Amino acid sequence: MRGRTFRAALRIATVFALVAPVAAGAQSRVPADRTIASLRAMPAWKQAAATLDRDHDRFVEEIVELTQIPAPPFGEARRGAVVREKFAALGLSDIETDAVGNVIALRRGTGPAGGKLVVISAHLDTVFPEGTDVTVKREGTRLSAPGIGDDTRGVAALLAYARALDAAKIRTKHDILFLASVGEEGPGDLRGVRHFFTKGSYKDRASAFFSLDGLNPARIVNGAVGSKRYRVTFKGPGGHSFGAFGLVNPMAAMARTVTDLYEIVPPAHPKTTYAAAVTGGGTSVNSIPDSVFMEFDMRSESPAELDGLEKKLLAIIDKAVAGENAARSTREGMVSADKKKIGDRPAGTTPADAQIALLTAAAIKAQGFTPEFNASSTDANIPISLGIPALTIGSGGKGGRAHAPDEYIDVEKGESVKGLAVGLLALLAVAEAQR
Repeated sequence: MRGRTFRAALRIATVFALVAPVAAGAQSRVPADRTIASLRAMPAWKQAAATLDRDHDRFVEEIVELTQIPAPPFGEARRGAVVREKFAALGLSDIETDAVGNVIALRRGTGPAGGKLVVISAHLDTVFPEGTDVTVKREGTRLSAPGIGDDTRGVAALLAYARALDAAKIRTKHDILFLASVGEEGPGDLRGVRHFFTKGSYKDRASAFFSLDGLNPARIVNGAVGSKRYRVTFKGPGGHSFGAFGLVNPMAAMARTVTDLYEIVPPAHPKTTYAAAVTGGGTSVNSIPDSVFMEFDMRSESPAELDGLEKKLLAIIDKAVAGENAARSTREGMVSADKKKIGDRPAGTTPADAQIALLTAAAIKAQGFTPEFNASSTDANIPISLGIPALTIGSGGKGGRAHAPDEYIDVEKGESVKGLAVGLLALLAVAEAQR
């Protein structure tokens, strides 16, 4: 009965959001605020929120448990298997581990089977390599370990949300799909969500997408910072540094590439950046190298700016190679460049006046925070680039030192639960209202 009462009452409130103007401003914000206020006044929501509070110790225990299961890049399988078991224990349905390692579980709504659904995701992987000590250290409410906040707390939040929904007997209009994704960090290049939205069995059913990533409960990532990454290997004949002096040197072509790249002045708005990031190669200090490499990273909030920067880098490489071949002897061979793309994250934006953004901002305000819209590179990049309303939000609490060995979170119960509730509140509103 509580589930039916929840749906009926929320649907009445949601009418305001559906018929309201979509233009940003006070008129469009008021209906979203009203929808969230109506939801928070319902006994079912109060029961769900109370469950987050009552089960907070269990939530923290699961953060610790999952953190201490290593999940390096391309090595998420052990952690994924445990999450799959936990999804099954929660009674979720259609549980699967897909071809790339994503762990997926469905919570049926009241709509027709096979209809549109809302996805809520957190990523299993961390940036830390195999062999990293992931033992959690405790100092009061402060827990520290590599990857504990990015994104293990987010994964544990998926479990907490499913428990809270069940405890309150809430059934939403749309199905909710819980996704523990792989390959979000660095070299993973978003391979988990990329597979989900291009080849997965649910690729055409998602009407909205949330990524839980990071902590700040006020943060709304609606801008997808795209990136292009290349590993460029410069090759040449090589030779003795004294005896073969005067031959072409691939190191010179690489150096010219870096110098010319850093002559580019990118726009500040939309923010666009580049970096010569990793380098290596050569044989010995007394040898002209026959092979050297460098990895380049380019990012932008604008797809057009990112594409333009990519073309400039590729042209600079070609010019540097041609210049070196013209400058020194090629009697033993020429310099060449092998340009291998190692990362490609699309850019884009979910408008701040989209329904998912308005409802999420209202949920954040209702929990006592001030919404902060910004841009980043997250799992939400993929659905945003496909035109699916998508955001990345924090899982609550405080912490710092993300991507560092001494990464930490503070699980003081008051702030932790207050922030954790933001995501569940936004999820419920969107799962009921999303068209």
